Amino acid sequence: MGVEAVTNQKHVPVMLDRIVDLLAPALADGGVLVDCTTGHGGHTEAVLERIPGSRVIGIDRDTYALGIAGERLARFGDRWTGVHAVYDEILDVIAGQGLDHVDAVLFDLGVSSMQLDQRERGFAYAEDAPLDMRMDATQGQTAADVLNTYSAADLTRILRDYGEEKFAKKIAYAIVNRREKVPFTTSGPLVELLYAEIPAPARRTGGHPAKRTFQALRMEVNDELGALRKALPDSLEAVGVGGRVVVESYHSLEDRLTKRAFAEATKLDVPPDMPIVPPEAEPSFRLLTRGAEQATEEEIEENPRAASVRLRAVERVKPRNNPRDNTAKSTPGATR
Repeated sequence: MGVEAVTNQKHVPVMLDRIVDLLAPALADGGVLVDCTTGHGGHTEAVLERIPGSRVIGIDRDTYALGIAGERLARFGDRWTGVHAVYDEILDVIAGQGLDHVDAVLFDLGVSSMQLDQRERGFAYAEDAPLDMRMDATQGQTAADVLNTYSAADLTRILRDYGEEKFAKKIAYAIVNRREKVPFTTSGPLVELLYAEIPAPARRTGGHPAKRTFQALRMEVNDELGALRKALPDSLEAVGVGGRVVVESYHSLEDRLTKRAFAEATKLDVPPDMPIVPPEAEPSFRLLTRGAEQATEEEIEENPRAASVRLRAVERVKPRNNPRDNTAKSTPGATR
């Protein structure tokens, strides 16, 4: 699929209006957002259109996605800068742009609809395609590598933990038995194996029987949870006073990591019976969402992907440790 064709597709990001509303107070008057999951640029485009003066540093490990975003966002000139990186490199990316801090950070986790639409990427299970699943197609192991080299125990672990697959052990041993005869190269034989190993009653509920296994493989290939574990605390460190971090998750483990990081950042670190809280004990952040917000029924009906989204956001209320400038908007020239 060509760049122009993808750019012209109207993939509306999940909970877009709510996300822009959460980001807007931090980005007014020239604030800088780091969009950690640029994709085809939907969130960035909305921010640049609706928040005058804002700027966006767009990170993506997918070079193809950055090319799509570059065409889509060219009309904004130097208000958008694309960077090929993984989001756990956020502090290095910010320093590389000559900034000490930024005003907002956004994560829209998981696989994008654009990646699902590209047959050769191997993310989708609807048709036979190479088992790749790398978000950065220039490096790293593929899904086929995982299937053909991991032990049954390791396959069981990732199918159970990342895919929440009830039949993880059964599937894992079937994969090992099958690859001894013919290695996995494309998705078709894997889907056939899943239909054979998952009992018929279980196949009738919970969506396509390959959905959980493909999700687990994608998360393993791209080390998504490992990157997120580092990126979340680094994103909190990246924002100055008034800065906001907004996270959209589509998997329970992603949301759990986000909830834990935000709970730690907003925790009041004093005994519960202390009558007066000293200023130094006040938390550095405050919650902007009550629990995890979810999409409306109307949005879910329009976009089924929205059914599993969990949205959380926090705002920094205390200066960072040893900041150079926590109060002013992000300005070039400062370094970490």
